Amino acid sequence: MTHILTLFSAFLLTLHWGLGFPEEGKPPVGNAPAEHLRQYDAVYMGDPAEKTIYLTFDAGYENGYTGRILDTLKEKDVKAAFFIVGHYVDAAPDLVLRMTAEGHIIGNHTKRHGDMSKITDPAVFKKELDDFDEMVRRVTGEGAAKYYRPPSGKYSDNNLKMAQKAGYKTVFWSLAYADWHKDRQPSHELAMNKLTKRIHPGAIVLLHSTSRTNAEILGGLIDKYREMGYSFGTLDELFT
Repeated sequence: MTHILTLFSAFLLTLHWGLGFPEEGKPPVGNAPAEHLRQYDAVYMGDPAEKTIYLTFDAGYENGYTGRILDTLKEKDVKAAFFIVGHYVDAAPDLVLRMTAEGHIIGNHTKRHGDMSKITDPAVFKKELDDFDEMVRRVTGEGAAKYYRPPSGKYSDNNLKMAQKAGYKTVFWSLAYADWHKDRQPSHELAMNKLTKRIHPGAIVLLHSTSRTNAEILGGLIDKYREMGYSFGTLDELFT
């Protein structure tokens, strides 16, 4: 009985997604193995043998830079996934429509951006995703894509299972950096250094569209990745 309770507690244990980079230019080590995540239709990177990058943006609010980011993606012919929250849909429906019109994926970052790892009731968990989906549907005429990113990277195995049962694939990331502080934006040099030295085959790159630095360096970053021999894929292609 004790063993069963221990296993159940571990299943509900809150984790915070994290990465270790043992070698420059090589895939990082996540705090959960790729094989473990795969049983729940969850990933943090693509094929480590393919020099393909999956570009994703998180957006909890609009900070005036998404338009420029979309301009650059269009100019460079790169499709990305935007994981946005309910507030964003209400505040910037024009940008949500533009994302859809220009072929980008709108992923589910939940309606309220709360700690989803604390939710143990599957119906409550699903409603948070469904409520966001309905908000997107009212704006675009169709729901968000069935890709889920846990707010703040907080999750449990039970969350992953609930997302899977709700028809979602959970998307973590294998490369990110401290770009979210509105008043402490990294320099261009620091950002490019972090994002190029740690790039690796199959990378799911997480950037925040609230970042001024990201908006300013994006074109050069895409060019640099291509110079390094990388191409860009979509989440739809990743899960094919």
